[in-house]
Amino acid sequence: MAGRDLEKSNASFLPTDIPTVSVAKLASLGLIACVSLAGNLLFAFIALKDKSLRRAPYYLMLDLCLGDLIRSLLCFPLVLKSISSGSQWSYSKWSCRMMAFGAVLLCFHAAFMLLSISLTRYMAIAHHRFYCKRMTGWACAIVISMAWILSTAMALPPVFELGTYKFIREEEQCTFEHRYVKANDSLGFLLMLLFIVGATHFIYMKLLFFIYDHRKMKPAQLTPAISQNWSFHGPGAAGQAAANWIAGFGRGPTPPTLVGMRQSTQGHIKRLVVLEEFKQEKRLCKMFYVITLLFLLFWAPYLLACYLRIFLKSASLPQGYLTVSVWLTFAQAGVNPIVCLLLNKEVRTSLRAFIPCKSTQTQRDPYIDT
Repeated sequence: MAGRDLEKSNASFLPTDIPTVSVAKLASLGLIACVSLAGNLLFAFIALKDKSLRRAPYYLMLDLCLGDLIRSLLCFPLVLKSISSGSQWSYSKWSCRMMAFGAVLLCFHAAFMLLSISLTRYMAIAHHRFYCKRMTGWACAIVISMAWILSTAMALPPVFELGTYKFIREEEQCTFEHRYVKANDSLGFLLMLLFIVGATHFIYMKLLFFIYDHRKMKPAQLTPAISQNWSFHGPGAAGQAAANWIAGFGRGPTPPTLVGMRQSTQGHIKRLVVLEEFKQEKRLCKMFYVITLLFLLFWAPYLLACYLRIFLKSASLPQGYLTVSVWLTFAQAGVNPIVCLLLNKEVRTSLRAFIPCKSTQTQRDPYIDT
């Protein structure tokens, strides 16, 4: 009897009343949080440890990953708590506002950082010399500071009742309360976010057209050589004067053909170096555009739901659609380091350098002279 009573008392403390949907939410969000923490911490470790990655694009990428890391540490545990409490907020209204402020701040921070990265990518391709001279560590610090300041300016007004932060039971989080356009003023924030994302993609499209226009082959413009009595000299001689002199056609002084050949070789090497840098910048552009495109794809379903709530007075969206759209915005916090590892060879090389691996060479027996 005592054993049965003990089993009943223990069963009363178990969360058997949590439905299967909530368990799936907890498991999926826990997995997203672990992947986000591991990926962003790994990229931060690589970027800070490897000196070859201390450049402008990786500084901006590091700040982007730090924003996702903060979101995983501060916002996701509170969402997990609200799900385990039966889709209820267990804390004060002020704490709910602060959580919503942090979530909106980090969302706008990611959008502003992607816009800043697109501008720097355009400068790296279209104005490469200016980019190399001016895009230093201090310039990156200014860009990052401006992104945080602008995102704070966008997320702070609803804390003081302008826009209304509230716990949304259908979304399991504290965020904007998107109601009909005449009953709420959150439309301006959504339009601003849409404008930032659209401007970012417009810059990448302009960059694509710039690269396409400069890929067209132009006819070679040869510099003619100067000839006096079969002794060719000048920038276009290319060693012809020496050949003519040896053959006996020239009567004048021997032109300095070797100097011209040496200068053209140095110029050729310099062009090869610039071409390799240009290819590296294009690979970085590809990586950052994939990150920007995934940001749009992961946030598009949720933004569509928000616009439907605003423009349709009696909009009732399915609960499954809302849950999937919100969870896609959570998953976006762990995508950036994965894309960086898959599409960036430098990061993969740095990661391999930090992974300790044992030598698999077979040990040979010492040679003994008999």
